[in-house]
Amino acid sequence: MAAKDATIRAALDKVDPSIRCYLLYGPDESASRALARRLATAMGPEAERIDLEQGQIISDPALLTDEAASISMFGGPRHIRVEGATDSCLAAVEALLEAPAAGNPVVLIGGALRKDAKLVKLMSSHPAAMQHVSYLPDAGDIDQVAMELGRDQGLRIGRDVARRLSASAGGDRAVLASEIEKLALYADASPERPKDAEHAMLDAVGADMGEADLSRFTDAVLGGDESVLDVEVTRLVQEGREGVGLVRALLPQLVQLAAIRMEIDRGASPSQAVDKAGRAIFWKQKDKMAGYAMRWSSARIARAIERISEAGREIMRAAGPGPIAVESELFIIARQAGRRR
Repeated sequence: MAAKDATIRAALDKVDPSIRCYLLYGPDESASRALARRLATAMGPEAERIDLEQGQIISDPALLTDEAASISMFGGPRHIRVEGATDSCLAAVEALLEAPAAGNPVVLIGGALRKDAKLVKLMSSHPAAMQHVSYLPDAGDIDQVAMELGRDQGLRIGRDVARRLSASAGGDRAVLASEIEKLALYADASPERPKDAEHAMLDAVGADMGEADLSRFTDAVLGGDESVLDVEVTRLVQEGREGVGLVRALLPQLVQLAAIRMEIDRGASPSQAVDKAGRAIFWKQKDKMAGYAMRWSSARIARAIERISEAGREIMRAAGPGPIAVESELFIIARQAGRRR
């Protein structure tokens, strides 16, 4: 069956033995992996995870069924995860769903599969399967995601705190979920004992570390320092933030810069414009953002947002140019900023 957000979360949090296989796919792979971790959490800390590549089950379609029916050498629960699932693994999934017995749940993580893909159709129609597609959130949606993730952890997150958390995560749901989990542990919150998430908690638990870490990258782009940008892009790519990940890291800062510049165009001073943004801006970045807003015109900011957004969309296409397109745009933007220093 095809499951919406709330349904798939509930299903993964309380594993149903009648569901043998879950397909988590869509453009937002970080969201798919965050959902997969929910099943791992539900299985318990002693559960054994078996990782398979698509190539393995293509060459041996019976392998997936065998692993799903196998007993852990330690006698505890186990679950199977397959990365990069596409129609090529259809035979293995069909064998799993039609087998007399399975026992261990299987999670398939796919990318941007088409709705008419054979694997998607199979998972949508079979009673022992569930599928869910994760779309990339826009700037408003990611704040809502933060609030929903907070409710799952027993945290009541207001809009301003949600905005600060989503900015620190660079729009990445997996990073966002991790930050919220840390915050919930600090607050000793749970669905049975909900707590209000406050800015002071974020300050105390260091939930802005992700934002502080990203600030070197955004400073290099907005400040026009290409040598630093080269170092930061290399670092972030090594950490798994390439292509769309870099777009998500920069876009919230460009959008925030646009809002600050708009206030300046309306007559506010740079410090007044930054103060109006409140806690949405990491406190260490306020003076820098005021400086960038004076350096960048509204038209140039709008153009930068358009260019980096288009590069992000292009690399999501099957025949797109790849992550290098985003990196190229980043250096173009930085070069233009450097000329205005």
